[in-house]
Amino acid sequence: MGRNGGFDYRQVKNLCDNLSKLENEESAFAESCAKELAARLLALAIRRTPKDTGTLKRGWTTQQSGSGSEGLKTHNAKQYADTMKVHHYGDTYVIEVINPIEYASYVEYGHRTRDHQGWVPGKFMMTISEKEIQAAAPRILEKKLKKWLEGCLNAK
Repeated sequence: MGRNGGFDYRQVKNLCDNLSKLENEESAFAESCAKELAARLLALAIRRTPKDTGTLKRGWTTQQSGSGSEGLKTHNAKQYADTMKVHHYGDTYVIEVINPIEYASYVEYGHRTRDHQGWVPGKFMMTISEKEIQAAAPRILEKKLKKWLEGCLNAK
C-alpha cells in the first residue's frame, strides 16, 4: 500500500471542525428546543380554552425577552417563540407559560357556583395540554435533533 491507502485527512479535519462547532452551539440548540415545546404548549392551551371566556383566551403568554406579551398578537408563532425568555438552571431549560387573568385557575380546576350549591367542573386547558406535550416531546425533539446534527455534520 502506498500513501496512506487512499485516506483523505481533509475529511477527518472537517469532521473535527464540525464536532467542535456542535459543542459551541449546544446551548443555543437546547434553548431552541425549549422554545418550540413552549410554543406548542401555548398553542394547545389557547385552543383548549373555552371561547366564551374571551379575556382568558387572550391572556395566555410567556415571559418575554423584549417588551411585554403583545408579541402573540402582532407576530406569527415562530417570531413569538423567538422572543420567549429561557431560564437556565443547571442542565434544565425553563420557559414559564402563564395566564395572569384573575379567574384562570377557577376555569382550569373548577369552582363553586355563585349560590354555593353546586360545582362547575374545570376545563383543565393547561393540564391536558401539558400531558399532550410531554407525550409528544420525545418525537418532536428526536426529529429536531436529527435535523440539527445533519446540518452541523454536513456543513463544510
